[in-house]
Amino acid sequence: MNIVVCLKQVPDTTDVKIDPETHTLIREGIPSIINPVDMYAIEEAIRLKERFGGRVTAMTLGPPQSLKALTEAVAMGVDEAIQLCDRAFAGSDSWATSYTLALAIRKLGEFDLVLCGKQAIDGDTGQVGPGIASQLDIAQLTYVFKIVSLDPEARLITVERLLEEGREIVAASLPALLTVVKDINQPRSASLFQIREASKRGITIWTAADLPGADPSMLGLKGSPTQVIQIFSPPARTGAVEFIEAGTVRESAAILAERIIAEKIL
Repeated sequence: MNIVVCLKQVPDTTDVKIDPETHTLIREGIPSIINPVDMYAIEEAIRLKERFGGRVTAMTLGPPQSLKALTEAVAMGVDEAIQLCDRAFAGSDSWATSYTLALAIRKLGEFDLVLCGKQAIDGDTGQVGPGIASQLDIAQLTYVFKIVSLDPEARLITVERLLEEGREIVAASLPALLTVVKDINQPRSASLFQIREASKRGITIWTAADLPGADPSMLGLKGSPTQVIQIFSPPARTGAVEFIEAGTVRESAAILAERIIAEKIL
């Protein structure tokens, strides 16, 4: 089994800054972590490798500091890590990100599965996984809660999807892309020894020039159809809190009921 995991490094803070010219998030120099849901995709990929054999490759598109996320993935048990890092990729929206990651996956050669978290906590779009599947022209199985069965020889996978209205079991031919939810497993924690060993491993870095067939007009901010026109902070909430003081809870409830009726709230 050749499995690719696409992960993203996201800010580990709510104190983020926006570039005034490009209207994109400034990621350099702020505390960052692996997107939480992507941890479950990494774990599931490693479990599949342990069960069926093969190789797991982790991949991310991001600034130089995203090497830390890939090192953590290697410490967990990923075999190879590839960072897509180039100024040409800066400002990529979900479309341009999907296009770039798909090019990198094609460069890897034959693969059986691509795993992603269902969405990132910063952009929160849930579009990159399905976008990669569309670019690669492979089946996409989203919101995967459980891999029911996987037959590498028959090239068939069956999964259970966790939907708002219930659960759904679907099957698809390999290769396929899965976006997973956090209910699928419990990610392992890397030991200090594993983290130290992973930090000694080299991380492969690919630039735009390393991606065969890459169209410069489809990369980065230039290739992003999503454009941010204006950014602003919502006005601070106003209002006051009034405490109802009474001798008993029943008296407080009676006063509150009278106030609600008087204010015509009900």
